[in-house]
Amino acid sequence: MNYVMGVDIGTQSTKALLVDAQGTIIAQHSQGYRVDTPKVRWAEQWPQVWLDAVEACVAQCMAKAGVAKDQVKALCISSLYGGSGIAVDAQLTPLHPCLIWMDRRAGEQVAWVREHVDLERLFEVTGNSVDSYYGFTKMLWLKQHQPEVWAKTRYLLPPNSYLNWCFTGELAVDHSSAGNIGGVYDVKARGWSAEMLDALGIPQAMMPQRLVHSGEVVGGLLEAWATLLGLQAGTPILAGGVDAAMATLAAGVTQPGNHVAMIGTSMCWGYLNQQVDAHHGLVSMPHVYNGHRDLYIFGGAITAGASVNWFREQFCQAEEQQAEASGQDSLVLLEQRAMHIPAGSEGLLFLPYLMGERSPVWDDRASGSFVGLNLYHSRIHLYRAVLEGVSLALRHNIEAGTRGAHSLDPRLIVVGGASHSDLWMQIIADVTRYPVYTIVQEVEAALGAALLAAHTVGLVSDAAMDKGWVQLELRAEPKAQNVEAYDRAFGEYLKLYPALKPIMHSLQEN
Repeated sequence: MNYVMGVDIGTQSTKALLVDAQGTIIAQHSQGYRVDTPKVRWAEQWPQVWLDAVEACVAQCMAKAGVAKDQVKALCISSLYGGSGIAVDAQLTPLHPCLIWMDRRAGEQVAWVREHVDLERLFEVTGNSVDSYYGFTKMLWLKQHQPEVWAKTRYLLPPNSYLNWCFTGELAVDHSSAGNIGGVYDVKARGWSAEMLDALGIPQAMMPQRLVHSGEVVGGLLEAWATLLGLQAGTPILAGGVDAAMATLAAGVTQPGNHVAMIGTSMCWGYLNQQVDAHHGLVSMPHVYNGHRDLYIFGGAITAGASVNWFREQFCQAEEQQAEASGQDSLVLLEQRAMHIPAGSEGLLFLPYLMGERSPVWDDRASGSFVGLNLYHSRIHLYRAVLEGVSLALRHNIEAGTRGAHSLDPRLIVVGGASHSDLWMQIIADVTRYPVYTIVQEVEAALGAALLAAHTVGLVSDAAMDKGWVQLELRAEPKAQNVEAYDRAFGEYLKLYPALKPIMHSLQEN
């Protein structure tokens, strides 16, 4: 029997899966960690945290499975979007924490780009816009605020690229990670843009020359790491790619028009297309499968599941105590109570902009808010409004995205932690008007990485890739009365940000 290993480095945990050629999970292991937030709107992580987690997860999978080393034919790493990338010196030693996707400190650099760079040309070349979400603005922050780090920096590496170098001694960047940096990647030429790098003042030499597609082999596993991981030396290590696209692949998305919402800490809704218009306000990058042809185009909220966790931690101590006493999950208790609240939370709206917002708002100074509160509302109303607010943000992105898509499938696939909630799946169906499907297997990006690895080493055919390994389950269909209520709520939701924007910005200046 032959196997492959898929790994996903997430924002709050890493997961590894050992999978056979039919997609059966033989072993899995995960390890959690935290994001460092030393200042407001800052979010960073040291790469050693990821390296330690990957080592532990892969080694534990091998120990649990008890399979022979030579039966594992490849390993592929999916990773969170690494923003600035990891600044490393000439020996590839990390010099500074990685400013991850969630970090929004580069507002000053965004303003500089808007003033000094031809934006229409940047849109045309990169297929992306300008915001502190993008890695190239975070790179400019490092250049301005950490000049001693910048002076020593040889490369700026995405997380999976850095780990692949550790494991193989070979340096390469996959096209999905390169495209997601924005600003420095030519989406049509599938390569670094010398024109944009020069315009931004970022040395071309900081971008590794070797660009590969996600399914290509970077190199073979080094002997020292083979011992630590429990794998055979020389095991092929694939380039891997960005987690949202990898989760989309796991859901069986291989054709233009397929679309998936990944709702974990953040929310990413994406679809496949072969062209992009940056004016639609979404993010684009080559897909992790058929990336020479297809683009993965996505938009999303920065704080989706993070909004839910924030609300629970700050306001739901009663449910936390009850859950601890009863052995239940506090989110289950909250969901049971929120099911009795009508659609629309009886006139209450929530903007889920707790770390600024990505598409299609693109405002790192946007902030969260509850609107419509009165003495009648309970904490449970507020909890349901949080679920609804993230769902309305999802619809906002879908409506922006459909302006650029030829057509979308008549179903919405949802993956990530949110898929565990029956209530949330129903709210999403009612808000978006799509029947909602989820993956029975309950694993996403790591399974996509494993599927890509299996395809690369010949365990899965091209034809089988269109079917994938997963089994989809219908979770919710739109209910007419709720659709009507959410249509009204969405109309008001769209008015809130423009109305509150001046106040949001003013409050942050005090």
